[in-house]
Amino acid sequence: MKTKEIKKLVLAGLCLALCLVLPFLTGQIPQVGSALSPMHIPVLICGFACGWPYGLAVGFIAPLLRFVLFGMPPIFPTGIAMAFELAAYGAATGLLYKMLPKNVLNIYVTLIVSMLIGRIVWGAAQMVVLGIAGTPFTWAMFMAGAFRKAVPGIILHIVLVPLVILALKKAKLIAND
Repeated sequence: MKTKEIKKLVLAGLCLALCLVLPFLTGQIPQVGSALSPMHIPVLICGFACGWPYGLAVGFIAPLLRFVLFGMPPIFPTGIAMAFELAAYGAATGLLYKMLPKNVLNIYVTLIVSMLIGRIVWGAAQMVVLGIAGTPFTWAMFMAGAFRKAVPGIILHIVLVPLVILALKKAKLIAND
């Protein structure tokens, strides 16, 4: 295995570990802890830093592993929909970051487009999972879950993730090409 692939594997493992731990920290913040979407942050970073295959894998595994280890998030319907959402985040950030020129503006473009793609995938997954259970998933439920209730997390991600990516680039932990 090449040194570059080992570095990606280690960073992906670190991101997965952060997915498991961060919800414990943000859960201590009353009323906005879960709205900060702490598992999303390491998955987005993983997509940028390690590429789409690692981002997809970490994103899909994280909520399922967290449920197995800690019982949260509830597997049905939340955990299943989150697995697809986070997989989409990781894959989209990895693919877009690879395709676009490496500059600060495109870090934001990649992040925002990936967040939109992930929320659409979350809505589709919720519709399928809840449809199987015989529960309708309405447009109002989608807008509330994907955007209105998620505003604190969206703001945090737009502020924090680019700063982390720029710091990782400066430290030469991720490629600048």
